[in-house]
Amino acid sequence: MSDIQQDQMQQPVTPQTGGVEPGKWEREQLEKLMNSTLNEHRRTRRWGIFFKLLTFAYLITLLVVMVPDKFSSVPTKDGGHTALIEVKGVIAAGEPAGADSVITGLRAAFEDKDTKGVILRINSPGGSPVQSAYINDEITRLKEKYKGISVYAVIVDVCASGGYYIAAAADEIYADKGSIVGSIGVLMNGFGFEQAMSKLGVERRLLTAGEHKGIMDPFSPMKEGEQAHIQGMLDQLHQQFIDAVKRGRGDRLKDDEKLFSGLCWSGEESVKLGLADGLGSSSYVAREIIGAEKIVDFTPAENLFEKLAQRVGVGMAGTLARMSGLDWAPQLR
Repeated sequence: MSDIQQDQMQQPVTPQTGGVEPGKWEREQLEKLMNSTLNEHRRTRRWGIFFKLLTFAYLITLLVVMVPDKFSSVPTKDGGHTALIEVKGVIAAGEPAGADSVITGLRAAFEDKDTKGVILRINSPGGSPVQSAYINDEITRLKEKYKGISVYAVIVDVCASGGYYIAAAADEIYADKGSIVGSIGVLMNGFGFEQAMSKLGVERRLLTAGEHKGIMDPFSPMKEGEQAHIQGMLDQLHQQFIDAVKRGRGDRLKDDEKLFSGLCWSGEESVKLGLADGLGSSSYVAREIIGAEKIVDFTPAENLFEKLAQRVGVGMAGTLARMSGLDWAPQLR
């Protein structure tokens, strides 16, 4: 016998009609349906809350795992500490290794009354000469203002070109024996497609106001004198780089013309050439050189979601620029 038939047999009989109370069975079925829907909704909501909490717990765990335990982000109250600022990645405006971010961290580190010394931990292939110069100048200014606080550059994997431009402003430079150090030079690159266009029968129509406004256009041949002009500009930027290195390193540099040729050396060789002062990690410098083993990270935190959105757009634009040969801004690499 079905459930519905059983329900019909169990309905109360009214004295007046001797049959089932009118409408009661329908009401009960409607109530059962509503209760079932409500229970299903509650179960769905509970599972939704559960998975949200699970995702949140996963993200928290991931952050805890990614952040090194030996570094604190909160200044100490029980004595002095070593301040750490990361210079990681390409040195460019808007990037974590750009001047705005690094200088913000430097100022916060110097202004903290418990800072005994500052470490710039560098892992960068280089980048913008302007951004590198900004940071170099600010390090020099802060050292002059806070005379009791020294700055130490610690090289991780790579400290090349613009990265070394920054490191040169430090009081001392330390590296690992396998670090890549140097590349004191300037480059500007691009492509020339004019011959390929000629073979394909494609005509370039470029209108400019100014005789050399289209300089370095990848689809047009270089005009007379343009290459010499660009080379002169690069030589000037190179000399600015050289002057900054000599000013920072002084007579510690060996008298070797190859130092400023754009070549790189291992960390071990860089010590012999005077590009670095010794071998050691951030922990070593904090403990043995500065004398404040506790390290406090003053690197400005990134907005990860905003950064992801920016990278999607900027990455696509950068790819298109490189494909077309337009990525020719001077680079310290």
